[in-house]
Amino acid sequence: MILKRSDRHSVAISTKKKSDGALAQPLFSCALDDSLWLSDAEAIKHALDNHFATFYQTNKVPVEPPKGVYTFVAQCGISGVILGPPNHHDYQNQLRRLHTERFARMPFDAFKARVKIVRDEAVVKKWVEDQSFRAEYTCLNVAEPLTLATREDVERHFREVHAPSIIRPIDSITLTQDAMKKLRNPTLLRAIRGALDAQRRFPLQVATHLSQQFATRSLQFFKVNKTVTHVSVARPHYLDLETNVVTPGVKKIVDYINANPGCTRRKLIDAMVPGGMPATPPPPPAAAAGATPAADAAPAAAAAEKAPLSPELQAFASDLHWLIHQGHVIEFATGVMETAKKPVIKPPPAKPAPVVAAPAPAAAVVEASVSATQAPSDPPAVASSPEGETSPASPS
Repeated sequence: MILKRSDRHSVAISTKKKSDGALAQPLFSCALDDSLWLSDAEAIKHALDNHFATFYQTNKVPVEPPKGVYTFVAQCGISGVILGPPNHHDYQNQLRRLHTERFARMPFDAFKARVKIVRDEAVVKKWVEDQSFRAEYTCLNVAEPLTLATREDVERHFREVHAPSIIRPIDSITLTQDAMKKLRNPTLLRAIRGALDAQRRFPLQVATHLSQQFATRSLQFFKVNKTVTHVSVARPHYLDLETNVVTPGVKKIVDYINANPGCTRRKLIDAMVPGGMPATPPPPPAAAAGATPAADAAPAAAAAEKAPLSPELQAFASDLHWLIHQGHVIEFATGVMETAKKPVIKPPPAKPAPVVAAPAPAAAVVEASVSATQAPSDPPAVASSPEGETSPASPS
């Protein structure tokens, strides 16, 4: 029930340490959106890709367009980015930069194989126009004006100036469902999915956590018939009426529940309390003209809430309350009531019978005695083992 809906559970992630005290895997959080990452490089790349305009402004500066006549250009078949003619001096830099920034998880040769040659004049013209401008980056939120020439300079500046206050290492964090939807790291996503799948198959951690939470609220976990787990104010505790002295009211409740399987609180009251539950008082008559409805409704509601209970019903409620809180009676969520079952005493394991050795025949005793007292005439010979060691040879 808890794991069936995502809004009913959260996921706790924490780091582990090796035997030497070093972190097995660090964990980083980006303060801009509380996203989680396994390295500061990933976190910095995420911050620049998604929050670039918060720290830098991009300006286009006109430059001299590339000289020469170009009839074709290379284009990434995955992203559509135009890389330029393969014989252009900056082509290899553009190719490496695109692979590093967007397709680092793909082998470079596989990425390079997806590059295609395009001879469309419109595509070639667009590349020439793009090369007629150069991007400059103006730093924002800094004390002194600063302009950076390349994206590499921007990343270096962000790492030195902004990253220490935005990208921070953490030891543990608890994620809600909304926070889990923001996760972008594939390793973390696989780990969370694996943990959730494992708990759906065998929810030991969830059950342990729930048991601890319920215990702080004076509720106990227990299983009925070793199958379904239930929660109540007390664990089942068998009440032996033959060895324990109880009041007649308590005994009547226990006997009635045992004699009537599927008994509910309503059936129990109707059977054991004269008159059963008090009838609900009828609603007050309509207020007279000019009377204030709120003023008349309050005393009527108070009177209905303070309707006196009969002494028999009060005694019954006290006995049933004691039985439930002692664990002698279990009231399930369905309303069905049962008494705690008598524990089955397992018999002690049977001890194995001692093994008595049969007496040896007289001839064997005499032969063994003679063999043990007879001294060898020659010293034992020594034979070589396969490994080159020496060992006594067995008699022939």
